[in-house]
Amino acid sequence: MVLEIYPDIYLLEIPLPNNPLRSLNSYVIKSKELNLIIDTGFNIEECKDAFMKGLKDLNINIENTSLLITHLHSDHSGLAASLNQKGVKVYAGEIDGNMINEMTKEEYWKRFDDYKILFDLERDNISIDDHPGYKYCPKKPIDFIPLEEGQILTIGNYKLEVVDIPGHTPGHIGLYEREHRLFFGGDHVLNRITPNISFWGFNGDILSIYFESLKKVYDYSIDFLFSSHRSIVTAHRKRIEQLLKHHAERLNEIRGIIKDKKMSIRDVASKMHWDLRCDSWEYFPSPQKWFASGEAMSHLEHLAYIGEAERTEKNGILYYKLIG
Repeated sequence: MVLEIYPDIYLLEIPLPNNPLRSLNSYVIKSKELNLIIDTGFNIEECKDAFMKGLKDLNINIENTSLLITHLHSDHSGLAASLNQKGVKVYAGEIDGNMINEMTKEEYWKRFDDYKILFDLERDNISIDDHPGYKYCPKKPIDFIPLEEGQILTIGNYKLEVVDIPGHTPGHIGLYEREHRLFFGGDHVLNRITPNISFWGFNGDILSIYFESLKKVYDYSIDFLFSSHRSIVTAHRKRIEQLLKHHAERLNEIRGIIKDKKMSIRDVASKMHWDLRCDSWEYFPSPQKWFASGEAMSHLEHLAYIGEAERTEKNGILYYKLIG
């Protein structure tokens, strides 16, 4: 499906088969001199076919078209390498661009075997082979142009300012058009669903980083926030307030779970509320166990970071308990 959502700005709905996200909103900004595509879909034929059909319907010539990847996840970057090989310039934030290229190496994914132990997921007999990031990411490195905060990309009548919005991923970026009050936000702010905030290592409190990025965008004057899933956000401050409230409630939920005893990340995740049609943790699809445990971990680490939870390790498995 192709829709013109603003003058010379089009939405391509790219299906994401067998995924609870259902589809990706890829955006195309057209001009006589240069076109810009924002995000692509998975590295699979279903996504590629829908993507290329959308470009054909818009009469897009890739020879004068560039691609911007908002962040590293495979539903956003999956087709970047194949487009890059066709001569398309690819833009990305430096952090996530480098991570996309690391994801083409088996060494990157081997660390998930360590996470499987760390999170206590070996009990569920899951494998990295089930992870959408592993299955659908680009298989070859991309020669990308790194973007920095404040840089301007001019496409036709639009001057798009690069904005750093880490949290959903370590190097997530967005594009802000000040004059027209537009924001291309990737997965930073979504309507009706909440972005997954996962664990990215022990080098910082990613949940606090996400909160700061939400507050940053809150202050912008935005009429339309073009998100990557579900519908366009037309009241971004209200939605950001809802997201902050959601995470406050999530943290309180986890405080209650770890109040009386040490628990592994997997066991905490299994007791949290998730909007999935599954009777119990045992029936969760394996990919969702990865994502749920990653989100539980980011919240547990936040509580440890602010001094409310104690982290211990035994036999390679992490355990958390509320202090006091």
